[in-house]
Amino acid sequence: MLNVRYSIPAAVVAMVMSAVAGCTSPGDFSHYTEVPPEGWAYGNALDFDTGREDSLSRGDLEVSLRHNIDYPYSNLWLEICYNNNGRQTVDTVNIPLADVHGRWYGRGFGASRQAEAVVATDVSPLSGAPVKVRHIMRVDTLRGVEAVGVYFRSR
Repeated sequence: MLNVRYSIPAAVVAMVMSAVAGCTSPGDFSHYTEVPPEGWAYGNALDFDTGREDSLSRGDLEVSLRHNIDYPYSNLWLEICYNNNGRQTVDTVNIPLADVHGRWYGRGFGASRQAEAVVATDVSPLSGAPVKVRHIMRVDTLRGVEAVGVYFRSR
């Protein structure tokens, strides 16, 4: 009797996971990189491999950031280099992280918060070409950033 009771929820979970996996387009990608605890050096660009199967799909390129509450600034400037349909493109993005009173935007619990920003819309990052992200804040080593992610959602 116990096996039947627990096998039904397991079957439901398996069906939901299959449905979620089926909704992801083969052209989408999502990668995160942890930033060393000692900080993110100014010249250290983070490389993200697109590894896309469908190089013809178009969509939105977005960046995600996880920082802790010890991050000393209210925003973060990033430079993102990517290959859009065979053209090397460099975009700068300002991600606001806190309001004028120091209250954090984004979501999270505990000491970590997460924020996202759209880098570009209606783009087609070249399959296999890396996406490079570096901070362009006016400090040598940026502390308080825990991880950076890049994702592409096809339309």
